[in-house]
Amino acid sequence: MPTMRGGKDGQEEAGTRWAVLVAGSSGFGNYRHQADVCHAYQLLKKGGLKEENIVVFMYDDIANNELNPRPGVIINHPKGEDVYAGVPKDYTGEQVTAKNLYAVLLGDKTAVHGGSGKVIDSKPNDRIFLYYSDHGGPGVLGMPNMPYLYGADLVEVLKKKHASGSYKEMVMYIEACESGSVFEGIMPENLDIYITTASNAEESSWGTYCPGMEPSPPPEYMTCLGDLYSVAWMEDSDTHNLKKETVQQQYDVVKYRTSNYNTYNGGSHVMEYGNKSIKAETLYLYQGSNPVNKKSRQNNLHPRKHMEVVNQRDADLFFLWRWVSTSTYTHKCFYSNFLYKEAKDGSEKKREIFEKITETMVHRFHHDGSINLIGQILFGLEKGPSIISFVRAAGLPLVDDWGCLKAMVQTFESQCGSLTQYGMKHMRGFANICNNGISKEEMKMASLAACSERNSGMWSPSKRGYSA
Repeated sequence: MPTMRGGKDGQEEAGTRWAVLVAGSSGFGNYRHQADVCHAYQLLKKGGLKEENIVVFMYDDIANNELNPRPGVIINHPKGEDVYAGVPKDYTGEQVTAKNLYAVLLGDKTAVHGGSGKVIDSKPNDRIFLYYSDHGGPGVLGMPNMPYLYGADLVEVLKKKHASGSYKEMVMYIEACESGSVFEGIMPENLDIYITTASNAEESSWGTYCPGMEPSPPPEYMTCLGDLYSVAWMEDSDTHNLKKETVQQQYDVVKYRTSNYNTYNGGSHVMEYGNKSIKAETLYLYQGSNPVNKKSRQNNLHPRKHMEVVNQRDADLFFLWRWVSTSTYTHKCFYSNFLYKEAKDGSEKKREIFEKITETMVHRFHHDGSINLIGQILFGLEKGPSIISFVRAAGLPLVDDWGCLKAMVQTFESQCGSLTQYGMKHMRGFANICNNGISKEEMKMASLAACSERNSGMWSPSKRGYSA
């Protein structure tokens, strides 16, 4: 069990605390990501951060969604209070983009498009806290509007921010599948930035507080309310004196709980990158501290209670797991199937939901089959699968040439349709194609051969955009 180390009350606080909160998804099936971000906002606000210093990115299609059983309300815990009220809508809908996030981080008001125009206008003695929650894949973090965030681009923005001398230190918490791969092998240690990720470079992160779990959401909810890593850090911050608790202490607590108490049975490996000396500082310097927790006891590790979870990529389809376990097809479409069952027979709504089920599953099978076939075309029937799925040793970057990775993704999407939040899982395959010296022309020919008889239809990048 990790040892705990308390911080010093009254630790240096010169400068302003800033925060950037990002929910990188849309759709009611991804309820938990916006719930995470809204909860984080309330936590920081209670901790003393000013609204003018907190920038929020969220699509804002959950609170008043027709499927929300409590209109205008978002909760992040089965017994939790509303976390939506009062959250500023700085960047919503089509404004939630990678470009806007980069501009906000760099404090570049002229580069943001739409929204409140609020940016991180930090000064040399200021500290910044960034929290992101969404789907991810090897080397990428999702956004509701294309393109996605690529690891090399994000790190380059962090380097520019550091070069500008406009902050003292930064802490980043990243919730996404394979989120460690975004920083693995490319994140410098000399930028005065400390990062933790919900998972390592090759594993899923996990949704929790889902229907049928213990604790379960109120019976009227048909979606997961939170994510394991995210609720671990926020529920810890909610209940402790952050003028005493250090970044190191929270890392230990979150790592323990996110591993499902060192079992990794429905848990992931919390990773850390960047300048680890920052861990000795108190969380107060980044998150503030709720005065009601001033007399809270010394932080202890969360009581051992196995957390029931679901893979992030299947969280919006969770109900099917409890209902049918004999069919792979139905196993992955339960969320839509639940809506389909609830709709009235013969209704237009039921027909629309059935079409969505069909389109989603056909596209998933299309992505999986296409990547597998491309690997076989490029590397042969025997070697193709192993080359496409190869995982590099820990500490090495996902890909040698990030520009090549983007080019391969664009080439694939031109022939086979846009990658979805599910399709992000195949980014490692594209990286391995680059790492094995395949040219863009060879990739184009293989993609044509694999997808020539497939109609990408609604998944065409002309409609959805390119993820790179």
